[in-house]
This record gives sequence, structure tokens and C-alpha cells, in this order.
Amino acid sequence: MARTNNPVIRLSNVKLWRGNHMQTTNTDTKLPADKRPKLKRSIIDCDIHQSTGIDILKPYLPRAYQELVKLYGLALPSGMHFNGGLGGRMVDAFPEEGGSAGSDLDLMRKQHLDRYNIEYGILTGEGYAVHTTINYDYAAALCSAINDCTIDHWLSRDSRLRGSVFIPKQEPNLSAKEIDRVGGRSDMVQVIVSNGATLPYGNRYYDPIYAACVRHNLPFTIHVGLEGEGINSPPTGAGYVTHYIETRCARPAVMAAHLASFIFEGVFERFPTLKVVLQESGVLWLAPYLWKLDQEWKGLRVQTPWVRKKPSEYFREHVRVTTQPIEETPSREIFDHLLESIYAKETLMFCSDYPHWDYDSPSQALPKLANELWDNIYYQNAAKLYGLPPRRKEGL
Repeated sequence: MARTNNPVIRLSNVKLWRGNHMQTTNTDTKLPADKRPKLKRSIIDCDIHQSTGIDILKPYLPRAYQELVKLYGLALPSGMHFNGGLGGRMVDAFPEEGGSAGSDLDLMRKQHLDRYNIEYGILTGEGYAVHTTINYDYAAALCSAINDCTIDHWLSRDSRLRGSVFIPKQEPNLSAKEIDRVGGRSDMVQVIVSNGATLPYGNRYYDPIYAACVRHNLPFTIHVGLEGEGINSPPTGAGYVTHYIETRCARPAVMAAHLASFIFEGVFERFPTLKVVLQESGVLWLAPYLWKLDQEWKGLRVQTPWVRKKPSEYFREHVRVTTQPIEETPSREIFDHLLESIYAKETLMFCSDYPHWDYDSPSQALPKLANELWDNIYYQNAAKLYGLPPRRKEGL
């Protein structure tokens, strides 16, 4: 797709702090890449969606699937809901010479990696529809193709980038096989799945995946999306919804169900070194949810005697959360209190969601923070989780 003559970047989710209150812009903001404020200290961005089109992906598939894709396309269930922006993407992230947003590394460097002093960027891809099909072998082949394509076309071309291992999570044994195949690479730093699932992720059905994650010291990351699509369960406990805004507002509840499942099914007791990342489902809702988990555990712990610690302690030790899209609060006081309640100094990591329509600019996503908290959120927490080196560029 050709780029418009007057490109704009849709920043519907940019937060602007005014005194004691947070406001949100709801209009297109004309911010050419060379005009956006650059950060002095380098950061780690935990959610960059590189696009890998079918034409690039196809050669990595077995010949039989290449023929099927040529005849029928990817043949995966797709979402019925309209997203924001242009096809859910920032308008000016589409390359001038054509192609999808996030498909051009040079443009990504100009708009994001270089502009915002990204020392490391975790690639999270666009291939989550692979988690919606009952055809397990096809899903496994697609995941292998996505991983190999990411290694060849992205990780090998920029040393700042790190990859996420796509797995056919609907078939845990094939998933473990794929983790063992590419999970030992130093440039693959996590396993990633969609929020949409057939069973909550604490179910023992998924144990082969977690065993493989532990073998390779890889976090298990749950990224929002594909709720209610294909073989996945409905997007809400009440059933299916009509509009995208309903799906978007229901996503924290789905993520909450996975978190409770991890804790009460005893995953962190069976796999004491496993780390889990909750990505792109919001942040501050976790504070009252952790309070509720602790409260219910006190009265019902007899039902789950293997849960030896308070749920909030398991969360603090095993779970990390990414910032985008962080909720707006009526006051800075409430915002700070909720950050403290989720142990943000240890658990929160920055992510931009580039190049999606609700992209969070690293310079505007959060209010002014104390130096240690800023450093932990924007660099140290992610560096520790992903085993990345200390910051090389301290800034001025």
C-alpha cells in the first residue's frame, strides 16, 4: 500500500499529563519521525510487531503447504471486529514503496528504534491466527516458518532485535518440539502465545510447554488477541460481542482468568523458575484483582493446599506486565498508588506496540517518574527477565 502524501501517525492512546490529571489525545497528531522527541537514555521495548507477509513466509513452509497456501491462502480464522487506525496500523508506518506496516526494517529504524534510542527491541510478530486452527500439523509448520523467517529477515539484520518463539500452543507436544528446535538461540528470548485459548493456561494440558520453557530459560508470554476466534473460547464469560470496543474491554478478564489458573493450578509450584508475561491487556486493573485473589485464597485455601503462598507473592515472583495500554486515572495520586500495589518497580516493563494504531510513544506513554522506577520500567526489569546486557548508552 502506498503511503499518503501527508502521512500522520495515529496516537489515540498517547497520554498527556497536565498537573494532577491525565488527558488523552483523540485526534491524529502530525509527528514526522525526525520531529519526535528522542530519549537520552536507551530503553528496551518489549513489544514490536514486525510484519512477515505470506510471500516472504511461504518459502519456509513444506512444499505441500506451499501448494495449499498458493491455492487457498492461509485459511485461518480471522477477526470480525474493526480495529483503529488504517487496518489497525499507524498510517505513516506503511513503506512508501508498498507493503504492510512494520514490514520495512529501515523505516522501523527511522521511526522507532533510532528515534527513541531503543537498545533492544523484542519482536512479537503478527502471526497469532495460527492459534485458531484445529489443524495441529499445519499450525506447527506455520510456527516454524514464522520463527525461521524472523531469524533470517530480522534478527540477522539488526543486533538490537530479539525474537519470540511462536508455537502451536493448541498441541503442547508439538509446541515443546518447536521450543527445543529454536529456543536455545541467544536471540530468541521468549515463547509467545495469544490470549485466546481453549483452556486456561494453568491447566496441566500445557505442562510440556512449560517444561520446555524452563529447559531453555524462556519466559512464557501471553499477548492479547484471538479471543473467541476459531477453536478459542468466547471473548467474554457472557458469550460473543458485537463491537471491537467490547472485545478490547473484556481482554483483562480473559488475562485475569489465565493468571488465576497459573496460581491455583499450581504451575509455579511445579515449575518454580517459570516466568510469565502479561502483554497488552492493561496494567492497573491488576491491583484490585490481586487483592481479591489474596482474599479468596485465605478463605478457600483448603481446596488448593499446594498453593503455599499468597497469590500476590506468586505474582510478584513469577509474573511481569507490559505497560501498553496503561489505564488513565483521575489523579496522579491514584496512579502512583496502583503502581505500588502491583510492585511496578519489579514487575512492569515498557512496550510501545509499534506499529499498531494505539502505539505508545516512549517519551509520552508514562508521566514523570522517579529515576529508579523509570530505569526499572524502561530497562532493568526487561534486561533481567530476558538476560540482556547492562545498558551501553547512558545518555547525557
